[in-house]
Amino acid sequence: MRLFGGAVSAGLPAPGTGSGHKGLKNDALGMFSSVVMGLASTGPAYSLAATLGIIVAGVGLQAPIVTMLAFVPMLLVAYAFRELNASNADCGTTFTWATRAFGPRTGWMGGWGLIVANIIVMASLAQIAAAYGFRLMGLDALAENRLWTTAAGVGWIAVLTVICYVGISLSVVVQRWLLCLEVVMLILLAVAALVRVYVSPPPTAIHVSASWFNPFAVPSVTAMTSGILAGVFIYWGWDTAFSVNEETVDSTRIPGRAAVLSTVLLLVMYGLVSTSAQAFAGVGTSGIGLGNADNADDVFSGLGEAVFGSHGTGLFLSRLLILMVLTSALASAQTTILPLARTVFSMAVHKAVPSRFARVHRRFLTPTWGTIGMGVASIALFVLLTSLSQNVLADSIDSVGLAIAFQYGLTGFACVWYHRKILTRSVKDLVFKGVLPGLGALFMLLLFLYATFVVYADPRYGTTAVDLPLIGRTGGVTVLGLGALLIGFLLMPVVTRGHSVALKLQRSLLPRRLPPHAAVDSASRYLPADSGSGVGGDWYDIIPLRYPGRPGRRGCARSRHTRRGHRGTPAHGGARPGPAGP
Repeated sequence: MRLFGGAVSAGLPAPGTGSGHKGLKNDALGMFSSVVMGLASTGPAYSLAATLGIIVAGVGLQAPIVTMLAFVPMLLVAYAFRELNASNADCGTTFTWATRAFGPRTGWMGGWGLIVANIIVMASLAQIAAAYGFRLMGLDALAENRLWTTAAGVGWIAVLTVICYVGISLSVVVQRWLLCLEVVMLILLAVAALVRVYVSPPPTAIHVSASWFNPFAVPSVTAMTSGILAGVFIYWGWDTAFSVNEETVDSTRIPGRAAVLSTVLLLVMYGLVSTSAQAFAGVGTSGIGLGNADNADDVFSGLGEAVFGSHGTGLFLSRLLILMVLTSALASAQTTILPLARTVFSMAVHKAVPSRFARVHRRFLTPTWGTIGMGVASIALFVLLTSLSQNVLADSIDSVGLAIAFQYGLTGFACVWYHRKILTRSVKDLVFKGVLPGLGALFMLLLFLYATFVVYADPRYGTTAVDLPLIGRTGGVTVLGLGALLIGFLLMPVVTRGHSVALKLQRSLLPRRLPPHAAVDSASRYLPADSGSGVGGDWYDIIPLRYPGRPGRRGCARSRHTRRGHRGTPAHGGARPGPAGP
């Protein structure tokens, strides 16, 4: 327990680096709670409200099939997460798994990609929550005021950070209620819209057609890529079930099942809602049409009254729809803080970020500095982006898709490489540990490259463009997305230096070979529990015991300590009784 000026700190250092031994609250979540976390983190209502218009603008009437096609790479990557989690249920997810497969530098970039995506998306979630909160109270003017929405957004992030800080159990209870309201309202909206289309259709209505589900009718490859990347965004978040794996019952199996089930449920939900919304509102560029640029970032705001009406029960339901989007944004924001804090916590435990972030609250058993630090970082970026320009905020949100594709692709490749030696053990291992994750990784890689250097690099895409030296005018989404990842690349040598130094010191404590001794044969092997990222000051040796009149006696010495890092390693090594071997 650490003291600061006589006061007892609420946080304790993580007691270990292994899965389930970091001090988090074990067995807090079951199967149902894990599915809730996976679904709530995607924010189905918020995601559809913010991206359905963008997909329609790119692919037109083929929006339903593009939305459903985005499910395929997500399912493939979900299998990669499932198999890696079965081997090592660590809350660091991509960071830990990529470190084990490719080394600490690649692992750092995987963790950084996750951090970038989560912090940037918090800005969008806070803005949506603020605007819908004002609209729910009938204060539409404040919903359009940048100062008021910024202040309200900061307040929402602060409240959700406190809930996440208090404990995982409270977070799950809140998520259950928010998700139930969200799912019920989405189904009600979809059913009511379809009934209206065939019973009392509005002027914009069009009957559902089989051509909507023909992917070959999409106008161009560029349009398909842009649409699928937006579709990837609306599925993103199911991996929260893995970020809380160390707090889940049967942590090696339940998160994998919950993630796969979450993606399938999202497929059904998104397919139903996108089809019904398009059938009711059409793809026109005016009014409630999904192709209307003025509604591109929020297609549900005008759709509620059009479907339910503006009087009596209809008015109540349209207000309830606004509440649904608000609760969806809040649920997604809360379940964004949870995996973000735990990723940073795991990175700190493994010495990839400052060790202060590896502290756990002694009562709530949640990451203290990780939760508060990420909440503060989210607030800072939200205020910065909104103070610069709404256009910069919009393009920053689009750039999240690049970070998602990077992180998911890296996880897929890590799964294949980590399990490469056992892929031929059985057909099941080949398919689920090799083929499916590999296909998902390749899809994400191609999507990342094409979107970055073709679609988003076009200065006409998005709302901002930047003149780059030697390159020329480039789309703001590419600049922001690649720029955020490059910052992590530049930070990598600094933050991994402590790990590299500690690893070299640790290895220097081990004997290169054990000396030959009469009357005893010796053999040794040093295999750290986490050879990819865990570093300790352990040592072992066989030393002569010089007792008068008792020659030839030998002793086996071994030591292990809980301190970690380049300061703890040499301090502990100094306690050795003699040199390491001859």
